[in-house]
Amino acid sequence: MLVLIGPTAVGKTRMSLDIAKAWNAEIISGDSMQVYRGMDIGTAKIAPEEREGIPHHLIDICDPETPFSAADFQAEATRAIAGIAARGKLPFIVGGTGLYVESVCYDYRFADNGSDEVFREEQERYASEHGNEALHARLAAIDPEAAERLHPNDTRRVIRALEVHHLTGLTFSEQQAGQKKESPYELCIVGLTMDRAELYRRIELRIDLMLEQGLVDEVRRLLASERPPNAVAMQGLGYKEIAEYLRGECTLEAAAERLKRDTRRFAKRQLSWFRHMKDIHWIDMRENFHNNLLSIHGIIAGKFQVDLEYTSNQSFLDGGNVQ
Repeated sequence: MLVLIGPTAVGKTRMSLDIAKAWNAEIISGDSMQVYRGMDIGTAKIAPEEREGIPHHLIDICDPETPFSAADFQAEATRAIAGIAARGKLPFIVGGTGLYVESVCYDYRFADNGSDEVFREEQERYASEHGNEALHARLAAIDPEAAERLHPNDTRRVIRALEVHHLTGLTFSEQQAGQKKESPYELCIVGLTMDRAELYRRIELRIDLMLEQGLVDEVRRLLASERPPNAVAMQGLGYKEIAEYLRGECTLEAAAERLKRDTRRFAKRQLSWFRHMKDIHWIDMRENFHNNLLSIHGIIAGKFQVDLEYTSNQSFLDGGNVQ
């Protein structure tokens, strides 16, 4: 299995298409928000006409009011991987949601710690009265590592992390550290990175483009569809901020600036998560695209010992050496 990870706006989508064509792969989205229908612009979802004929999986598979967990993703992705392999193609996960991707790569066992509905309701009420940041601070006090990885607006996962500690006495991070992290796959993980200032510049340009493409109208349609305003999907980056603007709680300019700030923070958390993962081959995106692509082909060829049955464009490869 091939995996391409990296922070938002680093260039995963463009790179993934060329890699998939060269290695006869089908792509599985490793993004926790792209599973939701009707949420296209704010999730930077690749449009069907832009996929260049490459099958993409785990995109548009549920409605925004439907909770979709890491365990759900693991189950769906595992099924997709089996189907791709059965077709003689290379399974290729592309995305930036660290827990989702890692849960598949290393076959995490999600413990059934039970639930405490009263506790959840108390935390939801606390967030409603004091704000998401205050709830997030509760998590930071007992599990700073998990708090660093979770956005304050991701209240469902923040509450779940608090609930796990409440029920078991162990933090979410302690439970994750207990995973064996042994992969059932022959695994090649490539990570994309770049200078922090350049990444932040790209993030701001992407958000400006999203607004030009109609992000406000997309959020307006979602709000008009009578979905619960506290639906998990509506707490995602871009949706919560623009929803606040549409409710008259701030100006569009203020919402856009907050979205840029929160997305920069999100990228920082993504990189923090990836630093804890193992066996990543890092590519600095400051190099030109062609050189980076050739470097990635070399990494894959070395890892998989150039299993040419997977390659549909063998001009990239010649006996294991990148031309």
